[in-house]
Amino acid sequence: MKFYPDGKVPEQPHLYFIYGAGGTGKTSLLNQFKGKKLLISFDLSTNVVLGRKDTDVGMLEESDKEVIQEKVDEILEYAVANKDKYEILCLDNMSALQNLVLENIDGKSRDGRQNYQKLQLWFREKGMYLRNSGLTVLATAHEIDNKGNLDKGRYSPDMNDKTFNAFTSTFDFVGRLYKNGKERLIDCDPATGNQGKNRIDDRTLIPAGELLEPKKETEEKKENEVEKHD
Repeated sequence: MKFYPDGKVPEQPHLYFIYGAGGTGKTSLLNQFKGKKLLISFDLSTNVVLGRKDTDVGMLEESDKEVIQEKVDEILEYAVANKDKYEILCLDNMSALQNLVLENIDGKSRDGRQNYQKLQLWFREKGMYLRNSGLTVLATAHEIDNKGNLDKGRYSPDMNDKTFNAFTSTFDFVGRLYKNGKERLIDCDPATGNQGKNRIDDRTLIPAGELLEPKKETEEKKENEVEKHD
């Protein structure tokens, strides 16, 4: 354990977790981030970064599925070892990754509870590794509509609850991306009943295109727009 006296903790890049329905533009949020990016796709959806010279892409092959944990470890180690090249790491579709990992764990044990404990521990380790990686991270997942079980909130990431909590415990931002007419919004307010948090600033509902804009800049932009209309 490291100790930092007098609050002199080094500033760390932010970790973002975005979930939402298919087609809402989760992966395309990566295009907002400045700097060289490494996108690892667990569901082969890479068209939104097609032709972007600032983004390198890694996609799973069929043979990777049986050793997915080892492959993910290799990917993370590669990204960290090349921090002089990559500033942003995107892990696209954690829902798909969870299912692949669970399938491998299930194949080695018949104890369901033990399998999920192993799953949660593995994802917690990855979350801690990302927190200490020195990289800005964007992770995405599909959503579940819990309309038949509103005790959980209307929407949640398509992941085992404890696994999701274990993975995102180190993340700065968790939000649900959705469409409201032609507008794309990110809800990170836990008071709405969905999974959400924002440790970066105090915004709770954010236009998708302003995810990375500090609140002060966003408010100044709106004030300037009001002045122009006046």
